[in-house]
Amino acid sequence: MPAVATPTAPSPALNNPAGGAFTLIFTTMPALLRLTCGLVGAVVALSVRTPPVEPALLLPGVAALTGWSLWYAVRALRHGVTPTLVAGDVALTAVACLLIPRLVAPGVLPGEGSWIAVLASTTVINAQATAAARWSVPAGLLVTVAYAAGAHAAGNPAEARAHAATLLVQTACTAMMTAVMRRRIGRADRAFAEHQRLTRDALIARAAREAERRQNRDLHDTVLGTLTMVGLGAVPGPSAALRERCGADLRTLVALTDIGPVPGDGPVPLDGRLRTVPDRLPELPVNLELAPCAVPAGVADAITESAYAALSNVVRHAPGAHVTLRMTRDAVAVVVEVADDGPGFDPASVAPHRYGLRESIRGRMAAIGGRAEVRSAPGAGTTIRLEWPGVG
Repeated sequence: MPAVATPTAPSPALNNPAGGAFTLIFTTMPALLRLTCGLVGAVVALSVRTPPVEPALLLPGVAALTGWSLWYAVRALRHGVTPTLVAGDVALTAVACLLIPRLVAPGVLPGEGSWIAVLASTTVINAQATAAARWSVPAGLLVTVAYAAGAHAAGNPAEARAHAATLLVQTACTAMMTAVMRRRIGRADRAFAEHQRLTRDALIARAAREAERRQNRDLHDTVLGTLTMVGLGAVPGPSAALRERCGADLRTLVALTDIGPVPGDGPVPLDGRLRTVPDRLPELPVNLELAPCAVPAGVADAITESAYAALSNVVRHAPGAHVTLRMTRDAVAVVVEVADDGPGFDPASVAPHRYGLRESIRGRMAAIGGRAEVRSAPGAGTTIRLEWPGVG
């Protein structure tokens, strides 16, 4: 059986589009937030240096935090927010909070608006958005405790309590929001991955069914057709024509096991292909009326084999009939007709399980986007019209 090409499995990133978008957003947002707050905080910190602020400590501290903000943003945007980056951010912020008495003037400490208050809020929010809850929540608590201790040491217990409560709320809300989003996004990605798997399985199954149908059509039109004609007496005993036909059938069987490369789909002369069809049925005289026409190779194969199946039906069911194989084309479609003046039949009386018309002709044409029409009546001959609307 010919090998059936299976679709290439998509990469993990394509299987998790929601997770990928979440990671991108929650990498870009913390990086920009840290960079913005770090730069603004540096300006604010340097603008208020009244005692007991110590410039000898403030200047290098602000320089270190500003450099860290730049490094954090660059690393996050290039490589994502890693646990090491989160741990470093939490550690530096906790140290800055403990140094509030020497970095923040008493006049700007109340109201939760000092630059270190903003730094602490930024750190706890970023930690919840970028780290697992088992690490981010303790990190938020650590920053909260450090801020409360620093503000209390600066002689402002009210600020310590107020902003500590704010930090706890920020930690809890951001952690819950991130957890809910991760859970929902995980469900969406699992559903998407399952849909992709089912789609791939359906494509593989459809390709396998189509390959089986092609094999069945080839067998029906060659080996089974030859045996049927012999059984019906259409071939009068051993003859050169029968030997030639059996040889062609054998070549078809060998080709069914060939897993070599598929022929290209460039344009080929359909009229040239159709001229070879009567050679495969030497016992049937055929009048040819073929206009020049080029179509893709796959389309030419399907139309040629459908025409061969129609002529084989004439050999089996209307021996001695006069047959014409004609092809015309216009700006809309290619039309191939096999017409005979045989006894004809009622198309409505053909049983649904009969394979010839259903698969060897209609099935082949449907596979290339075309269609087949059977016109016949008892005593009025038969015309099989093959139409491919691919010419423009």
